[in-house]
Amino acid sequence: MDKDNLLKSIADTGYNVGFGAKKHFATYDIVEKVPGWIGFISMAFGIYALVFDHLNEKWLAATLIVFGIVGLYIYFYDTEKMKYDEEGRKLTQLFNQLRDLYRSTQSATDQQLPAIKQNLTKIEEEYYTIGISKQILFSDWYAHYKFFWQHQIDWIDEQKNFRFWRDKVPLTLSLVLIGTLVSCIVIAIREAFF
Repeated sequence: MDKDNLLKSIADTGYNVGFGAKKHFATYDIVEKVPGWIGFISMAFGIYALVFDHLNEKWLAATLIVFGIVGLYIYFYDTEKMKYDEEGRKLTQLFNQLRDLYRSTQSATDQQLPAIKQNLTKIEEEYYTIGISKQILFSDWYAHYKFFWQHQIDWIDEQKNFRFWRDKVPLTLSLVLIGTLVSCIVIAIREAFF
């Protein structure tokens, strides 16, 4: 394998490992923080509902019940949340090893490439043994944010050339945004003409 292809392979593996780490941390963050926010919002809403009569509507109460159900769904992950943090840390360590391997490969001689390839294979084998496949809903969206906007990934971008809509915004989020926009247009047209 020549140096250019080896750099691409390291970057590909770096993307998979880094995104996997951020997905584990996303699940951990959601399980750790969202129930507290749901509780706070519900309590604040309940207090204001005592003062403002228009907050005593059925649709608002139903919304709070849905938030409660979301909290119950998240609770199923609570007993395992520390595992998500641990696996995320292990994956981050592998990510950092890949970053260093990438940088050392850039200045490596042709004679050093087989040893680097062997090191990459070792890291990939360890990567395949780490991780939890069951992730919480919306962890992909949050992991996209954590990976592309919080993580230093310039070395991966050198090889992969990430694009905004293609790579940095989750496909399902794009579809939701397009669906919402189309729905708003249809509602506006219906209200204007009917």
